[in-house]
Amino acid sequence: MRLLWCWWLMACAFPAWAAHGYAMWDDLKYPAGFPHFDYVNPDAPKRGELRLVSNLRYSTFDKYNPFTIKGAPPAYLGGLMFDSLLAGSMDETASGYGLLAKDIVVSPDRLSATFTLRPEARFHDGTPVEAADVKYSYDTLVGPYVSPSYKTLLEDVDGTEVVDAHTIRYKFKKPNRELPLIVGGLPVFSRRWGMENGKAKPFDQVVMDIPIGSGPYKIGPVRFGKDITYVRDPNYWARDLNVRRGTSNFDRITIKIYKDNTARLEALKAGEFDMMSFYSAGDWARRVTGKRFDSGELVKREFTHRLPSGFQSYVLNSRRPLLQDPRVREALGLALDYEWMNRQMFYNGYPRVRDLFGNTECAAEGLPSPQELKLLERWRGKMPDAVFGPMYTPPTTDGPGQSLRNNLRRARELLKEAGWEYRDGALRNAKDEPMVLEYLDSKEGGVRTVSPWMRNLEKLGVTLRFASVDFALYQQRLDKFEFDITTINFPGTNNPGQQLADIFGSKAAKTESSGNYMGVSSPVVDALVAEIVRAETKQELLPACRALDRVIMQSHYLIPQWTLTAHRVAYNAWRLDYKPPMPPYASAEDWIMTTWWAREGDRR
Repeated sequence: MRLLWCWWLMACAFPAWAAHGYAMWDDLKYPAGFPHFDYVNPDAPKRGELRLVSNLRYSTFDKYNPFTIKGAPPAYLGGLMFDSLLAGSMDETASGYGLLAKDIVVSPDRLSATFTLRPEARFHDGTPVEAADVKYSYDTLVGPYVSPSYKTLLEDVDGTEVVDAHTIRYKFKKPNRELPLIVGGLPVFSRRWGMENGKAKPFDQVVMDIPIGSGPYKIGPVRFGKDITYVRDPNYWARDLNVRRGTSNFDRITIKIYKDNTARLEALKAGEFDMMSFYSAGDWARRVTGKRFDSGELVKREFTHRLPSGFQSYVLNSRRPLLQDPRVREALGLALDYEWMNRQMFYNGYPRVRDLFGNTECAAEGLPSPQELKLLERWRGKMPDAVFGPMYTPPTTDGPGQSLRNNLRRARELLKEAGWEYRDGALRNAKDEPMVLEYLDSKEGGVRTVSPWMRNLEKLGVTLRFASVDFALYQQRLDKFEFDITTINFPGTNNPGQQLADIFGSKAAKTESSGNYMGVSSPVVDALVAEIVRAETKQELLPACRALDRVIMQSHYLIPQWTLTAHRVAYNAWRLDYKPPMPPYASAEDWIMTTWWAREGDRR
């Protein structure tokens, strides 16, 4: 899923002629013929090894195909091995520039986008990248063996047309500024990948076949359960292209695998790898120490970014009978004392998530604008009345008249309205059923952050049981929506569009392995997502985003958690170098893998 969110940040401009790039709102930063992106060192040396730790929660991998549903691929494989038609930049949003494609033409009616491939583009096996390969990649990604999120993302694509060997045309069902960006960001792989005796295997049987991509790295040495090394392709076809100059500077990128976070942290301090991002406030405040930090070999830095906050949240599965009433869901949220948790457990290190579109223009504030009301009024009575009032704010226990006691009192009132009363030692409904819920996690240590909430829920008569399962079973249960409550970190975006249908759409609510974990199935939400997708200007987009923000948050499918406004990174300053400052829209790992380089020699 992480790679999909990166593709959604890419785009190109709406031209009536062949253009070098595309900007969703016609504001490309870099002109035709630009020499390189501003944030790279164009003369960075190509050498050395970058040693990273896997950012995935599973402790091994069992396939090289990152697109099929079953199995676990190695970390970072997709981004390192597969090029796309367009390449995004890290210092602007909703923009992309020709990579496999040398130019793009969007038709005046915006019902098609035509890409002309670079004749020099080559796959790792030396064969040319052709329009037939682009078509094959698209057809495969919307086929039966791939995550349904692709099919949702590409729902408004009407297919592809191979114009000639180096020209591919995507056809669209309706005008949509986002679609050229979506198809331009899809991975392209060879139609010869998975061939056996001259015949293509079903894609779900392409498991350990080495991918045939056209990206800067290939698979090198592998030690299953321990690490995988990607080796820079010295013949990489795009090494001198402007969108690739100053990037892919390491000869080798080795991804190490550890069983748990404690093992990863101790391995970093022992010098086993070169860089690690931190999401635990306790680790960052107290445990990122040691002799290598004292000597200056390891450096602890925070890099401020301008990425969307995302909406990491406790997810309430409204498919479950006990969680179908929004008043019950709101009551559960009132029992979470975030301010206490931030003080006592997080070293005041996290601001709280407040809505879907934090740190972007799409976030709703105050009362609905006239433009928002125009979108919402027709649905009055089919969504919470609170949508028409002030924007949702998470319950707080700080400030005059605000306390956990008052929040729990309000929670009891809501539960009573929903038919739940405390008797015989538990909260019970009219059928005398107790309110017993399960919190699903794949990390035993996760109980620490959930325990304060569990204790507060006990005061309401609600039993929340913590269930820790291995990651494979956890993922299986998520895919089948077999859970009551869990935590999901939804990445944010500056340019919301069709991806929202996978997260909140009614169709996705009924589709296994979709991103609609909450079970949202609402004609109001579907209509607002459609408004977002068909917006042709920011003036049309923003009211629709903000209206959706209000509806989702006031429906209490999510209990907001916490976020970060900076990347917390520890890295080996004796082995790694980079060009500051960090581009504002980069993830830490992508920035380091893509643009940093190895220092000459090794001071260890």
